Amino acid sequence: MKKEELGQLIIASEDTLYHVAKTLLDSDADCWDAIQETIVKAFTKLHTLRQDSYAKTWLIRILMNECYSFMRREKRVVPLEDYQCQEIPGEKEDYSDLYEAVKRLPEDIRMCIVLYYLEGYSVKETAEILKITESAVKNRLARARRRMRSELEQTVI
Repeated sequence: MKKEELGQLIIASEDTLYHVAKTLLDSDADCWDAIQETIVKAFTKLHTLRQDSYAKTWLIRILMNECYSFMRREKRVVPLEDYQCQEIPGEKEDYSDLYEAVKRLPEDIRMCIVLYYLEGYSVKETAEILKITESAVKNRLARARRRMRSELEQTVI
């Protein structure tokens, strides 16, 4: 794959990259930082891509690793906001019940939901991206649906 083709792939995958990053990271600024780091790594490590047909999967995997790396770095820092009881201007939690239910899912299940339902990947593609079996993806999706159904039913009642 040439650098021009990679650039086109990145532009075409912008929404997907954001959704995957948002699944793992809370702040939009952190998401965009992780995406930028991913783009830099993708261009510098382009020679490690074995097959062009897996370029998007490869790119998402780099992004996930960047997000995990960011989470490890941030774990060491305790934000000042945790000690203050006031809201930060401009950061209002205005999410739907469904979005909140997805955010409460464990990370491994949440990633399956995002890749399968939001990004439209097949079970096989989701399994390849997450490096798990197809049956594990199906099990995680079923668990997520059950858990979200019960949470949303409790919210409505």
